[in-house]
Amino acid sequence: MIARFAIVFFFVMVLIVVPVLLSLPLRIFFPWKTCRRAAIAIAVVIWGIVGYGTFIGFGKMQVRHITFSSKDLPASFDGYRVLQFSDAHVGTMTGRWKWLMARAVDSIMAQKADMIVFTGDIQNLSPRELTEHMAQLKRLNARDGVFSVLGNHDYAIYQRADSLTKLKAVRLTQRMERQAGWNLLMNEHKIVRRDSDSIVVAGMENWGASERMPRIGDVSQTLRGVDSTAFILMLQHDPTAWRKKILPLSHAQLTLSGHTHGGQMTIFGWSPVQIIYDEWGGMTYDGQRAIHVSTGLGGLIPFRFGLPGEIVVVTLRKE
Repeated sequence: MIARFAIVFFFVMVLIVVPVLLSLPLRIFFPWKTCRRAAIAIAVVIWGIVGYGTFIGFGKMQVRHITFSSKDLPASFDGYRVLQFSDAHVGTMTGRWKWLMARAVDSIMAQKADMIVFTGDIQNLSPRELTEHMAQLKRLNARDGVFSVLGNHDYAIYQRADSLTKLKAVRLTQRMERQAGWNLLMNEHKIVRRDSDSIVVAGMENWGASERMPRIGDVSQTLRGVDSTAFILMLQHDPTAWRKKILPLSHAQLTLSGHTHGGQMTIFGWSPVQIIYDEWGGMTYDGQRAIHVSTGLGGLIPFRFGLPGEIVVVTLRKE
């Protein structure tokens, strides 16, 4: 119910309220008739963008290939391929959009990556949304497994329910990811080995700079017992944790995040989400360390313009 309200609210605001607000400043300089024509012109442009983004753009998907090099990467992992996908929001992939999840899984498996990682927001509101997609989620596999962390939507914070009901929902989400065969990491890590070498896959629970976001992530707990010379692949849903927590409290060389969706639109390379997030899409470096923020596979709102859903293949290289 809340998801439907969010969708209706979005389209009312974008299609009606925004054109009116954008045309109001013109009344200072121009007569009402001119302002009305301007409002209509603005509305036509916005309606065209929304129409394309809703009926065509949301159905598009791309596979991106990027490389991360590090002197700390063990030699046996040179050329190691990690496939990242994020923000599936499978509750939106229903009805006419149900095929999107099957296509995404086909594309993921076609990459034949060494490892698959999911960086949070498997659902919109409720774990019930996963039920019709479980067969597809169980298809995901890789030589070294599928690893995941929870996103803010996976903690049931948007449900209108008492705390006990929310807790049960969160536990069900966790259980369903594990039933799919995924290694759900909750402030913990796993060791992946190649010959005599190894890397650490660390999964930090959600931590966001905004106080409205879950702040459960604990870097120290996540990396307890990890050697100071280890190569760490950190999974964290919210990219704001990178500068606030991960950089100062760990030596994690590469962090993979999602959450922003890239605003689900870009116009000439600019996204409105840049107003909120410093790291909102793609790779950002701080010295030899980096974060990659995926702009996501789906979204709560079935809309994308200039920014298709994505899966990303990260190739690790020994510097």
